[in-house]
Amino acid sequence: MRRQGIIGSALMAIGGLSPLMHLPIIGNWNYFDIDIRLAVAFYILVGLGFIGAFAKKSGLIRFSGIAALVLVMITLAGIYFKAHDSFSFLHFKKLVNFAAGMVKYKWGWYVIAAGAFVLATVRKPKVVKVAPQEGI
Repeated sequence: MRRQGIIGSALMAIGGLSPLMHLPIIGNWNYFDIDIRLAVAFYILVGLGFIGAFAKKSGLIRFSGIAALVLVMITLAGIYFKAHDSFSFLHFKKLVNFAAGMVKYKWGWYVIAAGAFVLATVRKPKVVKVAPQEGI
């Protein structure tokens, strides 16, 4: 449980700093370039995952993984709608779709999703009770 929490949180932290989207002229953006408030919320969840791993709290680890998955889905939806809304001044639907299609998602989302999945699948370890031996 502890190793899994540390690995998942580390993957999420690395994924948040890796390229998440590519804009044609501007270049690659990570979570902090997309939106600072979302990045702070994301790294609070990463910190909760680390705290849960070191405190051996499987519920906190699982919560941070599920909340990170929800936050990633909200971020992806926000990027999609923002890209389509940014070009709404154009009056031709094909031109709007072409311009919004130039915003490309990068490999960092896979790293974040892998780390969040690792955190969300943490289970509490089973406690094995050993009966004392008699007659020794």
